[in-house]
Amino acid sequence: MSKRAIVLSGGKGTRLRPYTVVLPKPLMPIGDYPILEVVVRQLVRNGFDHITLAVNHQSELIRAFFGDGTKWNVHIDYSLETQPLGTIGPLRLIRDLPEHFLVLNGDVLTDLNFAEFYDSHVSDNHLFTISSFHRVQKVDYGVLVQNEAGLLCAFQEKPSTVYEVSMGIYMVSRDILEYIPDGFYGFDNLMLDLLTANRTVNIKSFSGYWLDIGRPDDYMKAIEEFADSKNRFLGD
Repeated sequence: MSKRAIVLSGGKGTRLRPYTVVLPKPLMPIGDYPILEVVVRQLVRNGFDHITLAVNHQSELIRAFFGDGTKWNVHIDYSLETQPLGTIGPLRLIRDLPEHFLVLNGDVLTDLNFAEFYDSHVSDNHLFTISSFHRVQKVDYGVLVQNEAGLLCAFQEKPSTVYEVSMGIYMVSRDILEYIPDGFYGFDNLMLDLLTANRTVNIKSFSGYWLDIGRPDDYMKAIEEFADSKNRFLGD
């Protein structure tokens, strides 16, 4: 069965400045490859034969690097945004979407099995499936808890909180297009609209490796860990 992936590659990468002044974020290097090439190679390994790159900022550089995908034995085409459309808005520009397709950010480093994620969604005929991850958020300060009188009643030294977060990787049914308006429309907008409409959104928790390279600290961590475990992400 043919597998289609939409890779969101149009962000400006403002949190990674000054790195992204010259290069768009999807072309930021991780080891020997731009992060977006790592994503493309992983998709090909997982049986995806058609990849659409949703581009905007510095799109000409991304087009020049990936071309039509021949180098990776995959068909790559492009959807150009003339203005920022958010994470979900770009889908309205793509007219040939299949019944089910993968959508992911072009700047995530993960060892998620995209084929299994795709097949699980399709077999259960879900409307929308989010790949989620347990993210530990540490506070680098001593946290004070006070009562109404302003007196200390509890104290925590650098506490950590675990959140279930979106990995920026989704399986999507084409039926979702009816909720997407013209213009800017983000993942957060869609989730709130689906909740309001009482539509079911599936969450599939992932316990492997995931890192969003959008922040400088995470980007440097991704560089180090990719170098140590290249085969984990790209195979032999």
